[in-house]
Amino acid sequence: MEKLSYKTLADQGYDGYLLKDAPERVLQFGEGNFLRAFVDYFIDMMNETAGFNAKVVLTQPIAPGLAPMINDQEGLYTLFLRGRENGQQVNRKRVISCVSRCLNPYEDFQALLDCAKNPDLRFLVSNTTEAGIVFDPACKFDDKPASSFPGKLTQFLYERHKQGLPGFIILSCELIDHNGDELKKCVGQYIDMWGLGDEFKTWAMGENLFCSTLVDRIVTGYPKKEAAAICEELGYQDNIIDTGEVFGFWVIEGPQSIKDELPFEKAGLPIIVVDDHTPYKQRKVRILNGAHTTMVLGAYLAGQNIVRSCMEDEVIHGFMNKTIYDEIIPTLDLPKEDLLDFAAAVSQRFNNPYIDHALLDISLNSTAKWKARVMPSLTEYVKRVGKLPPCITFSFAAYIAFYHNAKERGENCLTGVRGADTYAVKDDGWVLDFYYDHKDDDAKAITHAVVNNEKMWDGVLAAIPGFEEAVAKALERIETVGPYEAMKEVQG
Repeated sequence: MEKLSYKTLADQGYDGYLLKDAPERVLQFGEGNFLRAFVDYFIDMMNETAGFNAKVVLTQPIAPGLAPMINDQEGLYTLFLRGRENGQQVNRKRVISCVSRCLNPYEDFQALLDCAKNPDLRFLVSNTTEAGIVFDPACKFDDKPASSFPGKLTQFLYERHKQGLPGFIILSCELIDHNGDELKKCVGQYIDMWGLGDEFKTWAMGENLFCSTLVDRIVTGYPKKEAAAICEELGYQDNIIDTGEVFGFWVIEGPQSIKDELPFEKAGLPIIVVDDHTPYKQRKVRILNGAHTTMVLGAYLAGQNIVRSCMEDEVIHGFMNKTIYDEIIPTLDLPKEDLLDFAAAVSQRFNNPYIDHALLDISLNSTAKWKARVMPSLTEYVKRVGKLPPCITFSFAAYIAFYHNAKERGENCLTGVRGADTYAVKDDGWVLDFYYDHKDDDAKAITHAVVNNEKMWDGVLAAIPGFEEAVAKALERIETVGPYEAMKEVQG
């Protein structure tokens, strides 16, 4: 079978959109599945529908990477966006042709620096994982390249400044708060540490736009189990097939002038530019991630194993909807229509027939997740409504039940029993030690110990009137009638 290439597609009589030649206008730090199914997809769409006419140069942020496979296929790859849209199952195929090449700066650092000499280059994009935006004082300016991503970026910007060329619009996609601000801060630290001078610092900080962004798309990556059958159907060998969900949303924090250069509105893409991306981050964390965290532990104890099955269960799906619409949405300040549309999309995303999202995978580190994703909705609901939200309160009882039901201490986990099955509770060691120390507590005692654990909740939960008593009562119902019936009861 022929490998994917422009010639292969031509020989097949491929009649889809392809852009073989265009100026390299985007440099992307990161060649992994997410950026190729998200940013590069959007760029490819802008090329086709809005005349963006841009190629993307990828560069590996770490030494091992996909450069050989990407270059072997001339930057081409097949993307499948799959899931539900408007209640219908969809599976969209697109050959992405916006990528020109992929660099490995650990083998050829000069090739990366040479990109700084390109006057057409205007945009820098990055997704170097949550740990990518970090200041490492061990980095040296003469390293080829610097080990940290901000270090590499500083070296690249310095080369650009030497050429007397304009700066960039820099779009950070890492999953940390205020990613663009943090990246700019790290670059400033390197400039100071490396003594690169005030003139360069003024240019770097003033002539480059460091944008914080919020990205939202589940990317499932290379479909290993399906790849052979997919390639057989495609009629060519594609070693870097990518897959993701249909839903996608990108929020860019910056001036509206960005829209003059990135024609995503003309292309009809789900990308917005705002002065402050925080409300959208809050919406995603509280509704999407919060729905996961409030639902999955009780649902697992009730006998479910994957998210999609939960959406097919009237009681569990009803619990999730009541939590979102009655208890989370009232705590948020975006226009109600935006919140309702996002919530409706969440149900479709959770019911994706192409994704078997295991509840136990989501349960990892549930203590920190409940604190970050759910506790803010709880406190804001109490503040605005003046009473406890019943479903969120129940979800905390289910969280305790999931952990407290695990009585055996294993290596880096606790082992619990659900019917004939055992399951692993995975969290920070001190959290596991705490629950193991309290394994013999009754419902009231374990609830008191958890709610009043200062290290877990910073004293927030203990200060909410009636919360401990309500949680203890819900936990007793879980133990008495079972998690499924208790979840049904809380919906009234």
